[in-house]
Amino acid sequence: MKHLLKLSDWTGEEIIATLDLADKLKAEQKQGIPHPALKGKSIALVFSKASTRTRCSFDVGVYQLGAHSVTLSSAESQIGRGEPIEDTARVLGRYFDGIMIRTYKQSDVEELAKYSGVPVINGLTDDAHPCQVLADLQTIREYKGKLAGLKMAYIGDGNNMANSLIAGALLTGMQISVACPVGYQPAPAVLEYAAKFSGFTLTDDPKTAAAGADVLITDVWASMGQEQEAEARKKAFAGYQINNDLLALANPGCMVQHCLPAHRGEEIAADVLEAHANEIFDEAENRLHAQKAVMVKLMG
Repeated sequence: MKHLLKLSDWTGEEIIATLDLADKLKAEQKQGIPHPALKGKSIALVFSKASTRTRCSFDVGVYQLGAHSVTLSSAESQIGRGEPIEDTARVLGRYFDGIMIRTYKQSDVEELAKYSGVPVINGLTDDAHPCQVLADLQTIREYKGKLAGLKMAYIGDGNNMANSLIAGALLTGMQISVACPVGYQPAPAVLEYAAKFSGFTLTDDPKTAAAGADVLITDVWASMGQEQEAEARKKAFAGYQINNDLLALANPGCMVQHCLPAHRGEEIAADVLEAHANEIFDEAENRLHAQKAVMVKLMG
């Protein structure tokens, strides 16, 4: 059974096929053409973390595909009261045709996939954010006309976004340069995976990473669950901001992407965000289309 637990589980061909389907579904929606590919199916949307884009895009996407969704938060389910994930999985798998979960531990997503008997989609964990990166790749391809041969530069924390961007970029033929402060680099397993590809570089210098880039990407310095580290992280990440000085080192026409929410004046300068708002909010919109494609691929 196929799941979307992390992008490194997929092949480049599977990613490109999903992006092709996402483009098709987006075009149909813009033309008002219905595509009820999941008519009669039911999908559970499980949230242990707060959400705007993930919750709205999945809920709307399920509706547009003709399916039915049930949203469960930790406060509204037995997961929040300590029921083992394998027990919840075996129950939900008997009610639903698929499950999306947004939670903290990657191991919980893996357990859900192991025991549920239905396709599972990772809506975000502390280790991976595959749905967001599919939307990023879709947006880059819309603007640039291709992925292979482009250079992506990620500036900031070596977090779930960095982990998934590394896999997504390398699998689709992009180069990716990641700039993180020492002590905030991606997990060793991710770096070991990236070392298998020729297009990966890791540095602690944002200028080195940004040089010759076609796409600059960043994320917040302190993610959900790291609020107590916010002040320490502000000091550690000083100089790791996407601003006009950094853009001047990139290729002409360089795109800017941000998974949102953005902290203007921290990881991205306010004027840069506004100058690239169309790209960034197209990226946010594409969460809907990319995730619909994933659901059709896995559950259709």
